[in-house]
Amino acid sequence: MPFKSIVRELKEMKDGVGSRSGRGGEGKRWRGRARSHIAPDETSMVESEQSMEQGQWANLPPELLLDIIRRVEETETSWPARAVVVHCASVCKSWREVTREVVQTPEQCGRLTFPISLKQPGPRESPIQCYIRRDPLTSTFLLYSGLMPSAEGKKDKLLLVAKRIRRTTCTDFIISLVANDFSRSSNNYIGRLRSNFLGTKFTILDRQSSYEAPTQSGKRTSRNGFHSRQPSSRTPSSSYTIGTINYELNVLRTRGPRRMHCVMNSIPVSSVEEGGSVPTTASLPETAADEQQFSPSPVFKGSSGGAGSDISSTNSPSESPMVIPGSLGEPLILKNRAPRWHEQLQCWCLNFRGRVTVASVKNFQLIAAYEPHHHNVPAAEHDRVLLQFGKIGKDIFSMDYSYPLSAFQAFALCLSSFDTKPACE
Repeated sequence: MPFKSIVRELKEMKDGVGSRSGRGGEGKRWRGRARSHIAPDETSMVESEQSMEQGQWANLPPELLLDIIRRVEETETSWPARAVVVHCASVCKSWREVTREVVQTPEQCGRLTFPISLKQPGPRESPIQCYIRRDPLTSTFLLYSGLMPSAEGKKDKLLLVAKRIRRTTCTDFIISLVANDFSRSSNNYIGRLRSNFLGTKFTILDRQSSYEAPTQSGKRTSRNGFHSRQPSSRTPSSSYTIGTINYELNVLRTRGPRRMHCVMNSIPVSSVEEGGSVPTTASLPETAADEQQFSPSPVFKGSSGGAGSDISSTNSPSESPMVIPGSLGEPLILKNRAPRWHEQLQCWCLNFRGRVTVASVKNFQLIAAYEPHHHNVPAAEHDRVLLQFGKIGKDIFSMDYSYPLSAFQAFALCLSSFDTKPACE
């Protein structure tokens, strides 16, 4: 059977499962009847519904199922076609387990599949190429997968969205999975970036620590692999400081372009040494991602109400974020790659390999800053660009990142370049 027919039947079967969700209320009508009436066994009804939900595809031989998932994963390498892999993980438990076994992390395959991939490090060889679209009207920044906006922009894969909120003493960038929900009590909330009053120091705050995955009893895991869909009645979830960004003061404008100094608390310097790795979540969530949670998402312009209306009430500047303990070892430090002065153009220049086409004070490249005692770091790592960011058009910026940074960390680093810095330029 052709793969297109299989995918079509999977989508139809998934839609049919949702139409049977209303059967759970039938048991309630039997409880209100007299004792003389004989009620059906609820256990058998649940088992029959589960077997109906899994359908005919749950009984495929394991070897055949593994071959199908592998061929689909190898064929659909880019979005929106890669949504088929998410559909495969949403069929039933057996399909989800096989998909978990087949789909690799971005470090291994260089592709983003599930939302948890946004918090996993990128590939070592070639960077993952993305672009950021800035919307000045709504103060939002949208991260898409791809080299640049396509002719049909609505089909571009939306990865993350940030909303800038200016406060009296600081500026917050709230980072979410969707473009119309920036509430910290929502499962779409990923983290935030906070600056000081001058815009010279930024703190990257993650919703969950990256070096461990704490679980609480009675708390459900959501379909996108982060948190439960039901908002918590308690205080919003804790924030973990995973990095800080410092811009050197340049009041007299005598030091050239901006200079960044980034300390990544969640990435040990040993991760870039030979045989090193970044402590992160390497497995898929317990339940597969929903198609609506990680599929080509529409952009809602000007949507400031709804779930995002409680941003100011849940993000008070007085909150004290939790700092990740020093058990990870010495943190990785990033710095600007030094530009060179071009005599003919009379400006500072960097080689962006064609990914940046417009001169801007926001353009930068980050490399790792190694100390003399770091003997196990290969020579090729000393000048390797881990993140580059630059302008390619009006309100369009490119973002390319690689190991050991994740998409979320790279996006937060790039967001710091959008904030006003009168003392650094």
